[in-house]
Amino acid sequence: MSRAYRTVPEPATAEFVVQGSEFIGHVRPVESVDAAETFVDAVRKEYADATHNVPAYRVRAGDEETDGHFLREYSSDDGEPSGSAGKPALNVLAQQDLENCAVVVTRYYGGTNLGVGGLVRAYSRAVKEAVEAAGIVEERPHEQVVITVAYDDSGTVRSILESEGYEFAADYEAAVTFDVRVPRAEGEAFRDRIRSATSGRADLE
Repeated sequence: MSRAYRTVPEPATAEFVVQGSEFIGHVRPVESVDAAETFVDAVRKEYADATHNVPAYRVRAGDEETDGHFLREYSSDDGEPSGSAGKPALNVLAQQDLENCAVVVTRYYGGTNLGVGGLVRAYSRAVKEAVEAAGIVEERPHEQVVITVAYDDSGTVRSILESEGYEFAADYEAAVTFDVRVPRAEGEAFRDRIRSATSGRADLE
């Protein structure tokens, strides 16, 4: 799963009203199916009084080293007529080639039936507008690398991290621990560089 993919960089929402029904599109980036399900559950709880909360997501799953990777796609109509809500929401994600992205469209019924065609348009629009509000970025799969070193080596490690521009958190205790976010494709080369720079003294997880 080392190839780059398109996703949203941050959560966003979009709201509009169609013939009295209020639609709210929620979108957020997710790293796993579990994270997508957690997001869906959170929206359902927050908008428990809504008529429908329609989820859809496309998430990379599997481990390419053991069983290969695949794209897990999921959607539900959540009580709307079959094919009128979840599938149109998922189709927007697929058409824009978005991965590791989850959406929920909340609907408060306004008293007027929109018909299947009207629902398809409304649910599609809610996802499109939420995605537009969030923006789209190209992302590379990352992994967390934890480096523990003595104080003497901490300056060397920190300068490597800063020169590479990696995101990291540093914890200065009895030893120094760096929690680093590294593009998966660069993981092995990065570990080798840290080992070399510290003459093998760094403890890597």
